[in-house]
Amino acid sequence: MVGIIIASHGEFSNGILQSGEMIFGKQENVAAVTLMPSEGPDDVKAKIIEAIASFDNQDEVLFLVDLWGGTPFNQANSLFEEHKDKWAIVAGMNLPMLIEAFASRFSMNTAHEIAAQILGTAKEGVKVKPEQLEPAASAAVVAKSSNAGAPGKFEYVLARIDSRLLHGQVATAWTKTTQPTRIIVVSDAVAKDDLRKKLIQQAAPPGVKAHVVPVNKMIDLAKDDQHFGGQRALLLFENPQDALRAVEGGVPLKTINVGSMAHSPGKVQPNKVLAFSQDDINTFNKLKEAGLNFDVRKVPNDSKGDMNEIIKKAQEELNKQK
Repeated sequence: MVGIIIASHGEFSNGILQSGEMIFGKQENVAAVTLMPSEGPDDVKAKIIEAIASFDNQDEVLFLVDLWGGTPFNQANSLFEEHKDKWAIVAGMNLPMLIEAFASRFSMNTAHEIAAQILGTAKEGVKVKPEQLEPAASAAVVAKSSNAGAPGKFEYVLARIDSRLLHGQVATAWTKTTQPTRIIVVSDAVAKDDLRKKLIQQAAPPGVKAHVVPVNKMIDLAKDDQHFGGQRALLLFENPQDALRAVEGGVPLKTINVGSMAHSPGKVQPNKVLAFSQDDINTFNKLKEAGLNFDVRKVPNDSKGDMNEIIKKAQEELNKQK
């Protein structure tokens, strides 16, 4: 796996690494290097050398630095010259760039490949509101080619239950992993809320269209075999009840990713991110009876949780409340 050095003036590198791991999950072979006010170039160089020595693969190293020409860049560059056939340096580090680098390590084995891959994402991550402030040449984001209208049905790349719906972990980690052409929020409640619909559409990552539809509409769309050929759909459900209605109505799901279920009065919380009412437990049992599998993970890098054990613990806690 390609090693990544994140280097910056001050604590920026530590902070952006923490943010990246919050969204994409804990990373191996990644190190943050800081230049503190009391330190000089030699201190940074020593930290970089020590970090590289900790990597499993020291031949392939990608440097993400905050500022071209700054001390972190200069010290990385002083080491780079002897390894430029393998190593790469990218300056102007931002969070979209870092997350793209994490995702690219799944499919790319060289620092040069990843460096080339992340440049577009880093630039696309810089946006402004109101939109008319953007230069005309960069105002439009080039979307992925779409086969909308071609014969065929949706291919379902992910169905996820997440009370937060479309947020950073979905728009980055899961989208990078599953490569959808459309993100579809399936919710009667959200479909009636114009503000939430607008915010979800605005949160879609570059090249992916976001839609909000009621459950019955999703059932109709799933049956349409004339207009969605080549379309890869990522479905987001706010709760398991909506997912069950969709499955019972004919949406052909095999696995449901369970990512986040918010706590509210009357619910128990058997782990940090999932809270259950008795109705939730009953609904998951019905989904299981319908033949669905459960993939309990916040982000792709997480280890999968055991849904049977989680439900068992939730049921025991609910029984204690009776």
